Amino acid sequence: MKFSDGVKDGLPIGLGYFAVSFSFGIAGSAKLLSWPLVTLISMTNLTSAGQFAGLQIMTDAAGTFIEMALATFFINLRYSLMAISLSQKVSPDFGTTKRLLLATGITDEIFAVAMSKKSVTPIYFLGLMTLPYIGWSSGTAVGAICGEILPAIVTNALGVALYGMFVAIVVPQMKVHKPTIFAVTIAVALSCAFKFVPALSCVSVGFAIIICALVASLAAAALFPMKPENDEGATK
Repeated sequence: MKFSDGVKDGLPIGLGYFAVSFSFGIAGSAKLLSWPLVTLISMTNLTSAGQFAGLQIMTDAAGTFIEMALATFFINLRYSLMAISLSQKVSPDFGTTKRLLLATGITDEIFAVAMSKKSVTPIYFLGLMTLPYIGWSSGTAVGAICGEILPAIVTNALGVALYGMFVAIVVPQMKVHKPTIFAVTIAVALSCAFKFVPALSCVSVGFAIIICALVASLAAAALFPMKPENDEGATK
């Protein structure tokens, strides 16, 4: 497996990431962050949901580093599980140092492509993550710069793409997976409660995100536990 093979497989992901990260750049600009700072966030992270949550906490008057750390930890915890699964696919020359360096490139899409291979070499995985990384960082930079120079009415319209992205991610899964519907419903209900119920409105944005994510995940896991793959009665 060559570097060029990874680059070829990562091209569609990179193009998709450019479009998604453009929305993140717009969102960062709307929060009055400079385009170099917003770009730096994407260059040192590669996680859409985690970055958007962190951005919200970062720009909230009551947000703290602890809230941001906890929120991004729980939101991005799935990447640790992906890394453990992917470790069963890597070649023998994929040593500890290389794993630590390349682990930052694990995303949902990169993981899916890598898992489709019989074996993953370090040079292939580096190629696989290269264009997605460039697409994510450059898309953020372009979005943030546009957010600074375009009229507010235009940037506000482009910012709607962010919500469209999350709808596009969640709705298809909700159609085929009942536990996802339950988890999303719980999260939305809790989020509305923190926003509109006076007794809960004092909770900061960071802890509200953490509580919504944890409660929805734990409730779904408790009511819809995963069953063995050979169990015909597995939840759909």
